Amino acid sequence: MIAEYKKLLPDNFHADSRVWIYQCERAFNEIETTQINELLHEFTANWTSHGAKVKGFGQVFFNQFIVLMADETASEVSGCSTDSSVRVIKNIEENYQVSLFNRQLLGFLINEKVELIPLQEIQKSLESEFINAETLYFNNIVLHKKELEENWIIPLKNSWLKNKIT
Repeated sequence: MIAEYKKLLPDNFHADSRVWIYQCERAFNEIETTQINELLHEFTANWTSHGAKVKGFGQVFFNQFIVLMADETASEVSGCSTDSSVRVIKNIEENYQVSLFNRQLLGFLINEKVELIPLQEIQKSLESEFINAETLYFNNIVLHKKELEENWIIPLKNSWLKNKIT
């Protein structure tokens, strides 16, 4: 399951391509995922920065994460073009009645399923052994394609949460 997502990433994007990850509070169903992927494809096909075409990519992964990517080797993403991508994400929130900006929910891969745990419940989840140092964590703060490929899904012990492990 983990290696599969890498196969869906565009191989013709530079390793330093910028990445934005939006985690949903719930899994999208298959119809929603298809609709959102179509919307993201339409957006990235028409994404511009100061009139120049942005080489963009957008897709839903694991039915729960929206990944946007911009290869800036051809044209840089400006503040206005970043704002346009945020508007798309906010429209998805509104149309599907979900939250995509809640950074207090942390994603883990448990038994091949995405599980979200509120930040304030991490210690309790560790103590009850629901998660442990080896549990895979979705490190949604990766900034570039190379990081997305190598450090998006990592053991908890390798994440910024490692200090919480007792």
